Amino acid sequence: METVREKIARLKKEKNAIILAHNYTTAEVQDIADYVGDSLGLSIEASKTDADVIVFCGVTFMGESAKILSPGKTVLMPVPDALCDMASICSAESLAQCKAKHPGYTVVGYVNTTGETKTQMDVCCTSGNALKVVSSLGSDKVLFVPDRNLGAFIAERIPEKEMVLWDGCCPIHDSITREQILELKGMYPGSISMAHPECRKEVLDEVDFIGSTEAMLNECKKSDNSEFIVITEVGMKHRMEKECPGKIFHFPESAVCDSMKKITLELVASCLEDMTGEIVLDDDVIRDAYLPVKRMTEIR
Repeated sequence: METVREKIARLKKEKNAIILAHNYTTAEVQDIADYVGDSLGLSIEASKTDADVIVFCGVTFMGESAKILSPGKTVLMPVPDALCDMASICSAESLAQCKAKHPGYTVVGYVNTTGETKTQMDVCCTSGNALKVVSSLGSDKVLFVPDRNLGAFIAERIPEKEMVLWDGCCPIHDSITREQILELKGMYPGSISMAHPECRKEVLDEVDFIGSTEAMLNECKKSDNSEFIVITEVGMKHRMEKECPGKIFHFPESAVCDSMKKITLELVASCLEDMTGEIVLDDDVIRDAYLPVKRMTEIR
């Protein structure tokens, strides 16, 4: 009898499909993916693939970004309603209203936004290249949306830029407290501590390294240390253990993204078999969002 993994492999071949999975998905989903990574890496893979079908194991805005970069391809979401809370707090209409109040500001938008919202941006960024994106701007006035924590992290490091920050956040990263990181440091002395820049400043001030999931992974790979405290979503633990054999990783148990965890092997197989969960965007959204998203993939 054909297993779910065997079925996925067969369907991929039959339909010339590629499976992309975010670092926060479950271990079993990561293990069947052709590429596992952060938002920037996944966007780049989506833009250069020769596959006819992209199965995006992540939240909805990620599938929309893939569709914007590859409008001629079919992009499927195993869980079409796997929404990102941060993406829902900054609509295209509300961003347009905010832009009107800040004429002359360059709009830099985190990739964690809807395709429609991206049409109101000058350039997108991810946590992996946000500093480079803002540094590269000719403008000294920046409207940064929608993550105030990432925006504050950038503003502190590029003080010459005048930055207006949207009042939004990732509820998972934002809920992590200074007390939690101090407790983990007390439990695992000698560990190198690291955190995602979506965390609050009080958390970032307590760690040894700040970076995107990909940056944290690379830091672990090159470090001679064997033990790490990692302040981000717990799904990242699987990839870190897989790519850094023999090293130990400690995560805050509360850092769980329920939307990412909805994706299962059965749902991946089902959406491939029935071609369900397709991302459909209006042509004008794809047209107007393409340049901001494309610029994001070019600044690394």
